[in-house]
Amino acid sequence: MSSLQQLQQKKLLLASGSPRRQSLIKGLDIPVEIVRLPEMDETYPSGMKIFDIPSFLAEKKSDNYKTDLGFGQILISADTVVLCKDRILNKPKDYKEALQMLRDLSGNKHTVITGVCLRSGMGKRVFSATTEVLFSKLADDEIEYYLEKYRPYDKAGAYGIQEWIGYIGIDRIEGSFYNVMGLPLHKLYAELKFF
Repeated sequence: MSSLQQLQQKKLLLASGSPRRQSLIKGLDIPVEIVRLPEMDETYPSGMKIFDIPSFLAEKKSDNYKTDLGFGQILISADTVVLCKDRILNKPKDYKEALQMLRDLSGNKHTVITGVCLRSGMGKRVFSATTEVLFSKLADDEIEYYLEKYRPYDKAGAYGIQEWIGYIGIDRIEGSFYNVMGLPLHKLYAELKFF
């Protein structure tokens, strides 16, 4: 039996409310169910290394899912952070914060890190993926147009690479495009084959 056939006999449980993650994982052609996590505190220990934060939060989300996992079920949780000039850009609270985030990203390189936790009855595995993204210089009217039309307040760094701002503003990326969307599919698929 091939690796793909073995995976297609599993049942993935994606613990995420993100429509982008939900859409991405369905593209793997492995049975998947979307599950909801209870509200949780997404803080992390002060002094934690920035590159460790997404994996820590992905594992914390996994631990917050208290339902027992059945045979062949694999719970997947993830967290993505955008790092620009040694500062984490979370989801913006409002228009003003989103405007400042996009001004900071404009003409600069930033790093997108996604931590992923896989958990089944057999154990747990945590990994991460990193992508470097370079934005072209954006004019304020371009940023304002994007914010008014797309309202990206549910996205870390206040942008979606798959939207208009990505079409006109991304000069280049080094690493996985899908990681920037919130789920490093290539790495996830490879990890699932050995889980």
